[in-house]
Amino acid sequence: MQLRHIKLEDLKPATVNVRHDKTVPDVSDIQPSIKKRGILQPLLVRPNGKGFEVVAGRRRYFAAKNLQKEGSEVEPIPCAIMVKGDDAAAMEASLLENIARLPMDPMQQYEAFAKLVKQGETIGSIAETFAITELAVKRTLALAGLLPAIKMLYQNDHIDAETLRILTLASKTQQKEWLALVKDEKAHAPTGHQLKRWLLGGENVKTSQALFDLSDYKGAIITDLFGDDDFFADPDQFWILQTKAIEQKAQALKEEGWSSVVILERGQYFAEWEFEKTSMKDGGRVYVVINHRGEVIFHKGYITLKEARVRKSKIDCKGETDQGKSHKPEITKAMQTYLELHRHALVRAELLSHPKVALRLTVAHMIVGSSLWQIRPEPQRTPKPEIKTSVLASSSHTAFEKERAAILDMLGFDKGRSDLVRSNGDSYPTAVLFAKLLTMIDEEVFRILTFAMTESLESGSCLTEAIGNHFTINATGKWQVDDVFLDLLKDKKAINAVLADVADGKIAEANAKETGKVQKGIISDFIKGENGRKKHMNWVPNYMQFPFKGHTGTPIDTVSIGASWLRVRTEFSEKNADKSS
Repeated sequence: MQLRHIKLEDLKPATVNVRHDKTVPDVSDIQPSIKKRGILQPLLVRPNGKGFEVVAGRRRYFAAKNLQKEGSEVEPIPCAIMVKGDDAAAMEASLLENIARLPMDPMQQYEAFAKLVKQGETIGSIAETFAITELAVKRTLALAGLLPAIKMLYQNDHIDAETLRILTLASKTQQKEWLALVKDEKAHAPTGHQLKRWLLGGENVKTSQALFDLSDYKGAIITDLFGDDDFFADPDQFWILQTKAIEQKAQALKEEGWSSVVILERGQYFAEWEFEKTSMKDGGRVYVVINHRGEVIFHKGYITLKEARVRKSKIDCKGETDQGKSHKPEITKAMQTYLELHRHALVRAELLSHPKVALRLTVAHMIVGSSLWQIRPEPQRTPKPEIKTSVLASSSHTAFEKERAAILDMLGFDKGRSDLVRSNGDSYPTAVLFAKLLTMIDEEVFRILTFAMTESLESGSCLTEAIGNHFTINATGKWQVDDVFLDLLKDKKAINAVLADVADGKIAEANAKETGKVQKGIISDFIKGENGRKKHMNWVPNYMQFPFKGHTGTPIDTVSIGASWLRVRTEFSEKNADKSS
């Protein structure tokens, strides 16, 4: 048996699991604990292709998948890997028995492990006793570096496990500065990913990105046991050394024979379809891309499309004559049109028999475009910046951006690209992307197509409403009331109705004549469970339901969202139409 941490993406349910079926199990009872503390009990897995399949621990696996869909960062999961000859039942029983001895709370784990270390136990022996990896023991012992006040914040549920773990990266001085922000009512103490950016000076630059010898760097290096990464504590010093190393590498490339090396501005994107691959001997250049995370990519052997076309034009005009004279084209313009249209007819007729090829061509058109295709991503314009901030902070948007990163990686596009869909009216880069899609399996192409479609789905349109109603989307657990929503709630009748929905009848009745500001304050207290109010868990207003509903009985066609659905609801199933009446 081998114990190690495995990324969630490399795991999948095993069909041999006795609980395996197409239905996702109910994990509501264990998900809050896993969200707060992570998966502590190893999954039993066995190798399957390039990844692993989960033989035991299916519910823990699906709980982690749910958290990932919600936008939470899921750490590599502790797994016990079966080898040939393992008795699965005996192994599972053994793991359960060992893990049962392990306290569930991270601070309790730390206290238990610290006592064992004082008694002379090694990290290896602790790992063996509790049937966990040595890395898991090291991570737990890292909590020793935290100030007592921070440990108390966690024990009193004022900070979550992710924030607690990130604070292990902080020096004692940084911990004190962060605690001062916590105590200051007018300040905001960063948590989660914002905390990591705060600790690392806004740039999470990993040491693995350095092109220079690490011994040249004289600043501190921060080790993240929970992320298995090391970071530069002084990003300014890193960039000085990295820039010098890039320039040295560029000089070495020139000496190799490349015509030139173009170093792009930090964060500038290299649009590969705007260039043509060219060999070193034919004048190809090297383009150096540097992203804000310190990663450097060398794109070797390219010239611009404009240069390539000018070069081709000169070759076509010159021909093979020694005289250098320009020859008349072999065919007239009318003949060229004749040939183009007949060739087009042949290709169209053949394409009708190849829907999978047509699918890939469609996806290429959606993303890059041509003179006949011009598709744009939804711009998500807002009249107020706080609305955009609210949307960007939502779990749904986080999940969307995570999928964007995965799609860009699949296509080999720059990770910093803001939009997948970028129509430019030129068929050449569309053909380049089409060629890449032809090498992909159907599941990958459908995944890319789905993202391109969602990115170009118009906000506020009857299409968005039609899809939402088709799936009868439930916003519970995917959206939550924030201060922006309450600030934008202006109609007094609507505020009264929401208060009545959130609070109990007596409180709503007693405050029915209060100002909208007072009522919204009470609503906020119930949503957050503050000022002695009982928390109203996962409350979702009628405005966020599919089909759209109001709170005051006013006809829904007075709102553009409602009107959009009313325009098309009769075109959809009777079942959906009945639900929206």
